[in-house]
Amino acid sequence: MNVSSAIHDLRALLADPDRVTVNETILEHHSHDLTYHAPHLPEAVVFPTDTQEVSRIVRFANENGIPVVPFGVGSSLEGHVIPVRGGITLDLSRMNQILEIRPQDFLVRVQPGVTRSQLNQALRRHGLFFPVDPGADATLGGMAATNASGTNAVRYGAMRGQVLGLEVVLPDGRIIHTGGLSVKSSAGYYLTGLFVGSEGTLGVITEVILRVYGIPEHTAAARAVFPDVESAGRAAVALIGSGMTVGRVELVDAKTIVAVNRFKGTDYLESPTLFLEFGGGRKAVEEDIRLAEELVNSEGCQTFVYEHDPEAVAKLWEARHHAALALMAMAPGKKMMTTDVCVPISHLPGALHAARELMERRGMDGFILGHVGDGNYHAGFAVDADNPEDIARAEEVNAAIVRYALERGGTCTGEHGVGMGKRKYLPEEHGEAVELMRGIKALIDPKGIMNPGKVIPD
Repeated sequence: MNVSSAIHDLRALLADPDRVTVNETILEHHSHDLTYHAPHLPEAVVFPTDTQEVSRIVRFANENGIPVVPFGVGSSLEGHVIPVRGGITLDLSRMNQILEIRPQDFLVRVQPGVTRSQLNQALRRHGLFFPVDPGADATLGGMAATNASGTNAVRYGAMRGQVLGLEVVLPDGRIIHTGGLSVKSSAGYYLTGLFVGSEGTLGVITEVILRVYGIPEHTAAARAVFPDVESAGRAAVALIGSGMTVGRVELVDAKTIVAVNRFKGTDYLESPTLFLEFGGGRKAVEEDIRLAEELVNSEGCQTFVYEHDPEAVAKLWEARHHAALALMAMAPGKKMMTTDVCVPISHLPGALHAARELMERRGMDGFILGHVGDGNYHAGFAVDADNPEDIARAEEVNAAIVRYALERGGTCTGEHGVGMGKRKYLPEEHGEAVELMRGIKALIDPKGIMNPGKVIPD
């Protein structure tokens, strides 16, 4: 069925028919993500407010063979939310209620449209926080769908380690619940882990149960400046191997520091830099900072500066979080192509060196940054989305960086997900297991309506 002919029926499924729209501005907003991937308009955008509405919409779409693409805030980086085959974009931003906070159990239950900052604001009065921090103020449903991680991953891990349970609407409209309120279970197949990272290709996440944590008694941050990214990488490996409780280990290369200084008005030394954070008791934090300074100095650190003042710490991490925006501001009119490979941490220095060498050899004015404490780094380039030669050159470098990681037992994506951009690498990474993934997709979504054109190679 053509969606335009189904608008009347779609509107009848909702209490408020105005929540089905074909407004051109809204369609355009839902046609792209933050990167170079070509946009594509949906035929309609629908704004459900509860699980039952999602179920009715998805069941209707399945019966009529209409594609459905779940949408949070559109901050993805591999084309996940682009409706490449048209259909319905299901915008979940109005399902944004924090349903339950259980401080004594260190967990929360939320709808998918709740954002990370919204949750942390509500948790603060309980002395708690949710640690997964991808930089963008993404929705928790979207973060679960992509298995997002971010700056705190070295200490707390990615979304898959934080999600205790899910409510999911399957393509035929059935509503299932996976996991629960207990921190562990050995009952049956691990369906929660199947849907976390499934990128909207198996169903629509309508509720998430998450672990939360106590806010550390004391937090301090530091900047360690190096002559090159390789020595910064070696220092990151040393810090992780030391056994100290380091919360964040972030690498920002010289180009990114230049961009941040211009964008934020800061005056950081324009050399490769590790941004570090330590949390815990004050004495333990002070001892960790002392040990960290010794370790990074032994790897060629040129300057080590630390901050205990909360405002100074917040300013430092704000600069890191705005790095992507700063880089985009340096290349007006262009789009970003960003890879996010992850390697075993012992291979990190070599991977950083190889990425820089590849970019220089191909004449790419690229940047390197990332959550290097767990071997995950980003190499990116500003590209002219209308210039096929520019795109091809960037994709060649991207492919070489990915294959370097795969040859060393790493992955093509540490946190951004597969989406459209990384589908072609799945067979290289997973071999025959891709056929099993294809079979799971066919079993759960036999009509292929859920976010088609993503994850599984055609």
